[in-house]
Amino acid sequence: MDDLLTDLSAQHVELAGLLDGLGAYGWAEPSRCAGWSVGDVVLHLAQTDEMALASLAGRLQDHLEAKAAEWVNASSVDDGAGLLVAAERGDPVDVVLRRWHVAAAALRAELAVRDPHERVTWVAGELAVHTLATTRLSECWIHTRDVAAGVGVELPVPDRIHHIARLAWRTLPYAFSQAGKAMTRSVTLALTSPSGEVWTFGDGSGSVLRGSAFELCEVAGQRRSAADTGLTATGPDGPTALELVRTFA
Repeated sequence: MDDLLTDLSAQHVELAGLLDGLGAYGWAEPSRCAGWSVGDVVLHLAQTDEMALASLAGRLQDHLEAKAAEWVNASSVDDGAGLLVAAERGDPVDVVLRRWHVAAAALRAELAVRDPHERVTWVAGELAVHTLATTRLSECWIHTRDVAAGVGVELPVPDRIHHIARLAWRTLPYAFSQAGKAMTRSVTLALTSPSGEVWTFGDGSGSVLRGSAFELCEVAGQRRSAADTGLTATGPDGPTALELVRTFA
């Protein structure tokens, strides 16, 4: 858990480095998220970090009910997130930026004192605190890149995406079930890390996805089509796994 929290903190630092001093003009730039500005992305991260804090406090349902007007008509988690951003956008840059900084810091502090194996409620059901922390790292990483694209900054790819790639592998059964499909055998990921080593998740039996860990994480975050990458899939479930892999609810 310690290394995960260190990497979550590093991810927050990377995003803060893009945002601090950006100003209203940069805040209004379109991000890589369709229909969302840079400011919208930061608002969404503040909102979802606050949701994670509510989950850790055992009051997620109360928190969501307080937002019922935005969630009641949502057809999916993504739709609900979009409605929530639409309902709360418009605050000044410094207000939203402070809101995210406060929520992110509080989240790190709370995660640091929790049992990583404790089960908490999240939008897609129960999960371990460790998994919740990984989803927050995953979301912050992909949205940091969304912001960077909006302001024209090229970011390096860190090895902390190891956590994200592992999350994508561990959630493959969930991805299959959400699509109404069954995995016939296990799926292994054999990925090349940003620093050049090979990360293997799984025992190599069944189906195997191979290629760049960065590309796999971008595909799993729905920022790139697998067809536009060098990722390959073998085995009975490989092509379907590559189509369905995800790191989000």
